[in-house]
Amino acid sequence: MLAAALAGGMMDRTVLAARPRTDKIHHGERELRRLSLRVLSGSSLALAVQENPRTVADGVYTDAQAMRGAAVYDGECSGCHRGDLGGATGPPLREQRFARDFAGKDLKTLFTKIATTMPRNAPASLGDNVYLDIVAHVLKENGFPAGPQELAADALEGIRVLPGKPKPPPPVGDFSYVEVVGCLTAGPQRTWMLTRASEPVAVPAASTRPSTEAATATPLGTQTFHLLDAMAYAPDGHRGHKMYVRGLLIKLPGDQRMTISSFEMVAPTCPE
Repeated sequence: MLAAALAGGMMDRTVLAARPRTDKIHHGERELRRLSLRVLSGSSLALAVQENPRTVADGVYTDAQAMRGAAVYDGECSGCHRGDLGGATGPPLREQRFARDFAGKDLKTLFTKIATTMPRNAPASLGDNVYLDIVAHVLKENGFPAGPQELAADALEGIRVLPGKPKPPPPVGDFSYVEVVGCLTAGPQRTWMLTRASEPVAVPAASTRPSTEAATATPLGTQTFHLLDAMAYAPDGHRGHKMYVRGLLIKLPGDQRMTISSFEMVAPTCPE
């Protein structure tokens, strides 16, 4: 019995002696689990930031910046890309072409493309701040909203480009400034008409005409316009030609009239 008691006491002491060491092991395991959870949480947060970067839909430029960009674009870029960004001798900067070239990339890609290739005759000549303004204008014309802060160069790499959502063209109504393509035809009493003309498209009053290629590609239509001041443009030499006309639209019952601010031949014939 004494031996049993002694053995039991020795076992109790052994258990008691081993228990703190076991507790330390369990405590260490718990700390390791906590550390692992913190690491995993941090990794998940970093991954979430990488998977959800800032985009051009988050208001990355201001309206004032886009207005400055529009003024420069009209003077330096619209001759190649058109005032509406539709493309001429230069590629379009909107819709499918914009999405194909830039969607999914960071905004620095768009900035670098514009800054290193435009204007065509003097690339990289306008200064970074001016090119940032032009990028803001391109974003606005692609339907992305303005925000409270101007677009800055150091933010470009952290902003992802999305496919554009171009603004709808302005409605055409009485006294709209429009452009059309049609056939120049002599009317009664020394009047001149643009017949088989395309649908009028509203344009800014200060916009530049599209390239010859773009105007040539515009199909004829079914509209007729009475050109009020055609005599000032020596129309006899363009009888039967396909013409580009830009000016003020005046809509009367049964009659559509246009004043002329731009009058240029597109092709020497009007194909049937």
